[in-house]
Amino acid sequence: MEIVEQWNQDDSDFIRSKVIEHNMERLPNELKTSSENISFVLKDAEGEIRGGITGNMFWRHMHIEFLWVDVSVRKEGYGSILLEKIENFARIKECRLIHLDTFSFQAPEFYRKNGYEVFGVLEDHPKGFNQYFLQKRLDR
Repeated sequence: MEIVEQWNQDDSDFIRSKVIEHNMERLPNELKTSSENISFVLKDAEGEIRGGITGNMFWRHMHIEFLWVDVSVRKEGYGSILLEKIENFARIKECRLIHLDTFSFQAPEFYRKNGYEVFGVLEDHPKGFNQYFLQKRLDR
């Protein structure tokens, strides 16, 4: 046997599928849900993208991957509106919680203001900053 350093999408997908297969063998049937990607996009009158939010849902939870609002329309409430859209989608899909991560130079206070709680912090990552892990329980 040998270990080879490489990047190959097919190999990566194979490894990912094997981890998912392992996990699914151990979960009770009522928790098994397929992975579903979702996004909401903010467009201006000309059809230009000015913001958006992306997430991935599985096992009755939503992971927010990215939330971005163009600097030209920040402070107009679009970030909260996008967050509310994905939260409502998660509720419709019977998710129990939403989680995400953000950096100290991004928006931890924005998420706290919108009802998210910090459940973990990687301090000094990247160097000089912190990475925050936040959640919002929907089953309370």
